[in-house]
Amino acid sequence: MTSSPEPSSRPAEPPVRRRDTRLDNYVDRYAVRTHGMTASAIRALFAVANRPEVVSLAGGMPNITDLPLDVVGSSLQRLVLDDGRVAMQYGSGQGEPMLREAICEVMGLEGIAAHPDDVTVTVGSQQGLDLVTRLFCDPGDVVLCEAPSYVGALGVFRAYQCEVRHVGMDAEGLSPQALREALEVLRQQGKRVKFLYTIPSFHNPAGVTQSEQRRREILAIAREADLLLIEDNPYGLLGFDHEPLPTLRSLDSELVIYLGTFSKTFAPGFRIGWVLAPHAVREKLVLAQESATLCPPVFSQFAVAAYLRDHDWRGQIKVFREMYRERRDAMIAGLADHLPAGCTWNTPAGGFFVWVGLPAGLDAQAMLPRAVTARVAYVPGTAFYTDGFGSRFMRLSYCYPTPERIIEGTRRLGEVLNREAALHETFGTVGPADPAGPALPYQAPRPNQS
Repeated sequence: MTSSPEPSSRPAEPPVRRRDTRLDNYVDRYAVRTHGMTASAIRALFAVANRPEVVSLAGGMPNITDLPLDVVGSSLQRLVLDDGRVAMQYGSGQGEPMLREAICEVMGLEGIAAHPDDVTVTVGSQQGLDLVTRLFCDPGDVVLCEAPSYVGALGVFRAYQCEVRHVGMDAEGLSPQALREALEVLRQQGKRVKFLYTIPSFHNPAGVTQSEQRRREILAIAREADLLLIEDNPYGLLGFDHEPLPTLRSLDSELVIYLGTFSKTFAPGFRIGWVLAPHAVREKLVLAQESATLCPPVFSQFAVAAYLRDHDWRGQIKVFREMYRERRDAMIAGLADHLPAGCTWNTPAGGFFVWVGLPAGLDAQAMLPRAVTARVAYVPGTAFYTDGFGSRFMRLSYCYPTPERIIEGTRRLGEVLNREAALHETFGTVGPADPAGPALPYQAPRPNQS
């Protein structure tokens, strides 16, 4: 009979750490969810696009030139003198009552009947989306998004390790048929969708708007599938041709969580947004808000509430609408005059963005360095997909530059595109696959023919 070996007295060796060359010595310590965090293509452009010699058609920065700073300044002065000790103190995790009441009045312009108790104030609507995703999504959960979708939302979903499935669009936005097909595929795969994220009005980046009939169709599908909708509505009051369409939330108060913001209709620097949610969800939102920031910025809330109380904010929105309409018209005229044959684009009825399709063989991502060298910037379409599609599209923003700068920017862009098209014709460069091809699982929104 053999005796069992004696246990070794040697101490356990420490784990071997990687010794390869690297810039981040903390890489072994990060949580797994950080692997999904990537730099925004738009943020990465800012350093270059903000140079005065570059015409930036890239970022969606609101133009607050027409904001009456004398009125805002007087309001802030009175706020500090009269209510400074309260406005500069900690506040409620849900947000200040007087602002939540004013938010309900603002939402009433789009047909939403809401109670202030169901509103949670956030640090911009971006934080609202982050909190909602934190509440509902575990790693691996499926989130449906339009194809393309807002780059900031895709970043949130990646950070929470969600699986994003894109759903096709057409000239009226999200396609009901594509939504049905996506839900059926996921059902067959045994996967449950946590929610659908959508921007129904003046979509970012595609610039399209869901008709009222389309909104009702999407809600009918959601009721059949018991599907939660996250409605992001930063641009809804900035339509050029008609009064605001009914929001999804105004048509269904149980299946829709609504995200709003003052960044586009007042000023982005105050960083005030909100979430309107069913009461049970609101309670958890407040808890999540308190763990994230303790309370949203109180001074900003008082400042926005004072602006809404003391100023003709409805009239100011009309001023913004006319200003953005003029810039939209300049963009469409510039595209028609300067872009080569084969380019396509839509004519947005509001908001900030135009979605441009390129001729076969051209790649917006590969072309971007040459465009920046020509002193014009845009965002390649690939930034708005999670799966690499969109290389034959670009998003152009008309909200910030003057009409004259927009025309100059489209002229520069046209020169770059003409050079790229000539190179492709001469050398037969193999371009990216057509994002509207039948082999793809979804359709990109098809812009109007130029």
